[in-house]
Amino acid sequence: MTSHSVCDHRIIGLVTKPSSRIERRKAELRREIIDTAFACFAEKGYHATGIADIAAELGIGHGTFYRYFENKRDIIDHVIDDLAARIIESLGTDNAPDAADSLEEYRAQVDRIGDALNRIFLEDRRVAQLLLFQATGVDSELTARLYGLLDTADSLTAGYLEHGVERGYLRADLDTVNTARAVTGMLLAAIVHGIRTPDEQAVDNLSHAIRHLLIDGVRKH
Repeated sequence: MTSHSVCDHRIIGLVTKPSSRIERRKAELRREIIDTAFACFAEKGYHATGIADIAAELGIGHGTFYRYFENKRDIIDHVIDDLAARIIESLGTDNAPDAADSLEEYRAQVDRIGDALNRIFLEDRRVAQLLLFQATGVDSELTARLYGLLDTADSLTAGYLEHGVERGYLRADLDTVNTARAVTGMLLAAIVHGIRTPDEQAVDNLSHAIRHLLIDGVRKH
């Protein structure tokens, strides 16, 4: 079983620009295996899906599958690596926790991050569905890793809030630790609603409501 850190950058995205035709085909097949595995997980559930199901659906042999992944659990690790790396990338430079020096800059930052997270979590709803509803039942190591991602989200959000308090544009009495946890809870609820409904406008409206809370609920009056 593989083990990866939250910031591990050994991800699918790194092989999306291969330099040769053979490498391109390998990257395509890797992506096809992941897509097919997700389709099987959605139809049968993670535990009921076997390597044989994924291979048969793709028309490949077991040996071909094992050239790309150690097992079906390895697929989830790579998906989490990809997800974590994309989130970290979206929080760089202008979106870093210490980048905003005023309420208006913080407001613009919240909008940019909100748009980025919507794209990351909702462009393929199967990813969020698998991680939220199936992955915690796979094994204790994966459960611990997902809890680690939750803790990381809390810490990152607290960093934004603490910086705003220090700069004076957020309330001085703000409980940054528990407010960060509340924000994480809102984001998870938004993802669940996004999975459940195909109504993009409803998802967008919820996203903007959360952004207003992240500004008007914590700004200095």
